[in-house]
Amino acid sequence: MILDSSVAAVVTGGASGLGAATARSLAAKGVKVAIFDLNEEKGNAMAAELGGVFCKVNVTSEEEVDAAFAKARAAHGQERILVNCAGTGNAIKTASRSKEDGSIKHFPVSAFEWIIQINLIGTFRCIAKSAAGMLTLDPQADGDRGAIVNTASVAAEDGQIGQAAYSASKAGVVGMTLPIARDLSNEAIRVNTILPGIFNTPLLAAAPQPVKDALGASVPYPKRLGNPEEYAALAMLMIENGYFNGEDVRLDGAIRMAPR
Repeated sequence: MILDSSVAAVVTGGASGLGAATARSLAAKGVKVAIFDLNEEKGNAMAAELGGVFCKVNVTSEEEVDAAFAKARAAHGQERILVNCAGTGNAIKTASRSKEDGSIKHFPVSAFEWIIQINLIGTFRCIAKSAAGMLTLDPQADGDRGAIVNTASVAAEDGQIGQAAYSASKAGVVGMTLPIARDLSNEAIRVNTILPGIFNTPLLAAAPQPVKDALGASVPYPKRLGNPEEYAALAMLMIENGYFNGEDVRLDGAIRMAPR
């Protein structure tokens, strides 16, 4: 894909972390960037920094997603690029026994469904609506009409204890990448997914430094947490390289997650 000021992009979860780094990388190429996020303060600050637009949106809401795309397109025109970074997680065992009184409980189905709604269905909702909009565009000179990058996780392949919902949601993102790429292949829209390992994002910001040091040391090489800019570099490669399509790529320093 040719990146310049004629191109618009939408980055979900773009107010911080992986999404913010990718938004900055796109803007550095002249791309007009719309930030989809729930955090108004950070989202507005990021949009102001990039000269873009902020759209407050919960990806589980059909109405909010529709309104966000409408706002972004009114400001920048139809997007050619969608990067899905919005997501969350929880850690609850499928069934467990209390160490205090021996009582037994199970993973609340509503909590499982909540993760699926955000990480999997929310991602698909944005893909489907963005792709439909991309179909109204003419291909660029290099043949590309659009490019979509999704965010899964290494937990899609080696989920840890308590990650049943998170792993299932991210495995779903991996599982739908190739079928969607095939669905859109005749329309010159490419679809790829990144599976990040342990990254230095706001999710880990509150963790004590010894915990972060231990996590970094568990990575085979390099022995550190990943940087959001490294995620952004791979996302940009997937966007700009016209032969990159239908792939799910781990970005993890060769880590394979232990059970806990």
